[in-house]
Amino acid sequence: MFQMSDEEFERAVEEALDGIPDQFIQALQNVAIVMEDEPNEYHLGTPEEPFYPEGSYCDDELLGLFDGLSIVERADGYDDDLPDVITIFKGPHERCFDSREEVVEEIGKTVIHEIGHYFGIDDDRLYEMGY
Repeated sequence: MFQMSDEEFERAVEEALDGIPDQFIQALQNVAIVMEDEPNEYHLGTPEEPFYPEGSYCDDELLGLFDGLSIVERADGYDDDLPDVITIFKGPHERCFDSREEVVEEIGKTVIHEIGHYFGIDDDRLYEMGY
């Protein structure tokens, strides 16, 4: 387990986003990218009624989540009142990886994985691609 400050975590997410080619970042429309310490009931349900959304996982830890409509689903019509949200979770990254280098690398993979969902790529294909 490797712990990092909130500022370090935010910098790692920003660096991951900086590594995404501009044409993909510019294609993100009405998407907020946020950082949270831990997933909550909204993300995972309750102990009595859990659910497991498509997202980035390490063991049973949810590392990241895309909550919204992919551009493929938007083709059928979309009112962009509320932004879709990509959430990257700090606590699960810290618990799953043992060094700063591993945490930063996995944050990068998580960011790409969740952006992939925005573009309509499913979990199976993202895992095949290494994300």
